[in-house]
Amino acid sequence: MTSIALCASIGTAPASAATPPARSAAAVTDGPSFRLVDIPMKDGVVLKADVLAPAAGTPGADSRGRYPVIVQPASWGQNDLEYVAQARKLAADGYVVVTYTVRGFWLSGGRVDVGGPTDVADISSVIDWTLAHTEADPQRVGMLGLSLGAGMSLLGAAFDPRIKAVAALSAWGDLVDSLYSGQTRHLQAAALLNALQAPTGRPGAEYARTLADLYANRDMKEVVNWARMRSPLTYMDRINAHGTAVLLANAWSDSIFNSSQITDFYQKLTGPKRLIMRPGDHATQELTGFLGMDNETWANAHDWFDQQLKGSGGTSGDHGAPVELHVRNGGGEEDYPSWQAVSAGTRSLPLGRADAFGTGALDGPADTGWRTSITGGIDSGADAGVTELSGALDQIAALPPIVEVPLLPRFAAAVWQSAPYPSVQRIRGAVTLHTTVTSSASEGTVFAYVYDVNTLGVGKLISHAPQSWSGHTPGQAFPLDVALFTTAYDVPAGHRLALVLDTKDPAYGGSTPLGSDVSFSSPQADPSRLVLPLR
Repeated sequence: MTSIALCASIGTAPASAATPPARSAAAVTDGPSFRLVDIPMKDGVVLKADVLAPAAGTPGADSRGRYPVIVQPASWGQNDLEYVAQARKLAADGYVVVTYTVRGFWLSGGRVDVGGPTDVADISSVIDWTLAHTEADPQRVGMLGLSLGAGMSLLGAAFDPRIKAVAALSAWGDLVDSLYSGQTRHLQAAALLNALQAPTGRPGAEYARTLADLYANRDMKEVVNWARMRSPLTYMDRINAHGTAVLLANAWSDSIFNSSQITDFYQKLTGPKRLIMRPGDHATQELTGFLGMDNETWANAHDWFDQQLKGSGGTSGDHGAPVELHVRNGGGEEDYPSWQAVSAGTRSLPLGRADAFGTGALDGPADTGWRTSITGGIDSGADAGVTELSGALDQIAALPPIVEVPLLPRFAAAVWQSAPYPSVQRIRGAVTLHTTVTSSASEGTVFAYVYDVNTLGVGKLISHAPQSWSGHTPGQAFPLDVALFTTAYDVPAGHRLALVLDTKDPAYGGSTPLGSDVSFSSPQADPSRLVLPLR
């Protein structure tokens, strides 16, 4: 149980977790040079790394023959050979690239620190070594990483002002919200990630203890403090003071680092910045890039460094909009000058009383005074899906988790549904729910799901989120607000919206006691409502 919890904080895509090739000292004969190196840290630990350098005469050097440099920490459970295919492209374009195995993994020494103080110190030591042992320009230092490497790159920007630009792919900005959004533990992701790190990682004692507590739901205050120390968001003032240029590229259905934590992080950046959001799950958008294939996400990162470190237009010649959204359900690409411009406004949808079939009206006339009860601790079948798989299916086939809304058991789920919409409903941002809850227990968890429902009653998941509570007097009503994860989704004309609330989801560690009574109501003084951000 301890090891299952260990990896909840540092995701990488299963797709990138194939065993890397064995380390070989064979040099590249054409194009950029390649060599394996050992980089000593201040505490004596040695990190395994590789260096790719431009061939002689490659454009991009300054008057002293120095090139911009990209430092790449490997992702969770991976080694320094992970990024070689993309590093070759960067080196061929005039970058010195140093990729290293993070301490605690593979042949690097030390223990896993998950972006803690030791990992952050290692970043600066790797930069020191790079400037001393390669033709790297100290005025043009960038960092590029995926997942763990992305979170570490953002932390590096906070603690080392030499880092001028970062491209963070499938990143965490707020590790607390990634592990514990809505005060609810993300357990399915923890189990999957543990399976990926177990063969290659050596967890440190603090890491093992803290993540074991997360999985066991004990000492959560200490877990939160541990995660906050490793959150780039905690050091946002430093990143902004350094003026670091930051590119963030994440997926809407990332089941490791949810979309809301990264869009919130983006909004707080004040320096040069760009946000790209696409359909998919954790690191699924980046997958083909590991094989050296053309990949839009990696190309965006390459362009970002061309712009920020070379002052050029990038390989595509396009600087790109500050916010680039790829809309789910076939909605295409949309560009915006800011996150605030993504939605044109909001519409409040009242929640109404249940009919004879147990379904309440959504987006109908205002209706208060009703009460709907369900039995707690039962999975209704409305779920967030399977970690990594569900988001990947949404990316590949526009097939997120689905349910037959008419068949959901009303004893375990409260359901509201709108009439068919005559035109497309363009949801952009975070859907929010406000309702009143009364429970027979002092603690519990509600899971909110919003679905796109077709004429056959099949609902595709648009977004969801958990929200837990504790310390409430049993039988006493209290208000509950749930902010669902940000998304961009087009509901087709003729389809309905459905809101489903239940109290158990296999992806999370909820706290609603089995058999407890949980009811939702809409007092006249505080009506229940679902608020949509719309274009």
